[in-house]
Amino acid sequence: MNLLIGGKVHSTWSRYDVDSDLLIPADAWQVELGLPQGKLPPLVQEGVQVEVRIGRDTVMTGRVDEITHEVSEGSNSFSMSGRDGAAILVDCSAPIFTAKMATLAEIVASVVKPLGLAKVRIDADRASTVDKINVEPGDTAWDTVMHAAEANGLWPWFEPDGTLVVGGPDYSKPPVASLVMKRDGRGNNLISLAHTRSMADRYSEVTVLGQAHGTAVENGQNAIRATVRDEAVQLYRPKVVTDHDATNRDTARSRARKIISDSRLKGRTLTARVKGHRTSDGVLWTPGQRIHVLSEPHEIDAVFFLMARRFSRGRGQGTTTTLTLKEDGVWVLDAHPHKRAKKRAKGRTAKGEILEIVDVG
Repeated sequence: MNLLIGGKVHSTWSRYDVDSDLLIPADAWQVELGLPQGKLPPLVQEGVQVEVRIGRDTVMTGRVDEITHEVSEGSNSFSMSGRDGAAILVDCSAPIFTAKMATLAEIVASVVKPLGLAKVRIDADRASTVDKINVEPGDTAWDTVMHAAEANGLWPWFEPDGTLVVGGPDYSKPPVASLVMKRDGRGNNLISLAHTRSMADRYSEVTVLGQAHGTAVENGQNAIRATVRDEAVQLYRPKVVTDHDATNRDTARSRARKIISDSRLKGRTLTARVKGHRTSDGVLWTPGQRIHVLSEPHEIDAVFFLMARRFSRGRGQGTTTTLTLKEDGVWVLDAHPHKRAKKRAKGRTAKGEILEIVDVG
C-alpha cells in the first residue's frame, strides 16, 4: 500500500489497515512503521490531503487525521490515520440555509461545496423536488445530506477519487468473483469463512404509527398505521414505531418495510478472509460488488452482496482482505422523507426485491 502526500509516495509501512463500509460514513485507514533515523517526513502533517493506493489503483482520497510518534527504550515508531472525504461532513455542521423548491442536487451542493467538496454525482433516474428545507444550527453536514438522500430512496457514499455519490445498490451487476471452500480442498481460495445468524433485532412484524397535522387546505389525519411482516421470522417478535415523519399510509408502510429490511440485513452475515487485495481477475475488492459463495461446510451456494471490506497487512499475517457479505437484494432503500426535507414525488428506489415480506397494513 502507498500513501501519496504532497506529491511524494510513502510505502515502507510495517502494518496497515484500510476500511470501507457502505453503512458507516467516513472510510478509514491506518499505518504504522519504525523510524530508525528518528525523523518524521516533513510533509506529513495532520490535515494534509492524502491519496491511498493499492498498487496503481486509488482506493481512498481524504486527509490525515492523527499522527503519533512514540519513543521508548529500544523503540522508535510512527503511526498515522485518516479518513476519506466524508470525514468533514461527519465532523462539521452544515451551512445554515433555507431553500424552496430545491432539487436533490441543489441541496447536496449547498451543503458540501462550502466545505470544499466539489465533485458530486447523483445516481438516480429521477429525484424529488423539496417544497422547503431548513438547515438549522447544530445539524451536521452528513445528516443533512443523508436525510435528503433518504427522502429519495438513496444513500450517500464516497468513491475512491473523492467523488460524493448519492445512489443505491445495483443488484443487476454480475458477480465479480467466486469464493470457494470445499471439504476436499480443491479450488479453495478462502483463508476462513464465518457464517453468523442472529435473532437479535429481528422482528416478525413492524407497525409504524403516524399522524398528519391539518393545514389551510387539508384536514389532519389521525391513527395513520401500516404493518409489515417478515414470514422468515417464525417467533412472534412485534415492534411498534412512532414516526412523526409518517404523514400518510404510504410513508408509514415504506418506513415499516425499511425497518424490516434492516432487521433482516442484521440477521445473517458472512465474514470471509482471503489472501491479497484482488479477485482472481485482478479487480480490487470494493463494497457494492456481488460475489458468489460456495461453501460445502456451511451448505451455501448463493450470491451475496459485499457490504464492507478491510485491506490489512502486518508482521506475521501477510497481505489479506476481510470481506463482510450480506444477503443479496436485502439492502433496500425506500424513499422516506424527513421533516426538514419533504418530497413532492417519490424518487427511484434501489433494485431488487425482499422475499418473504408481507404487507398487511
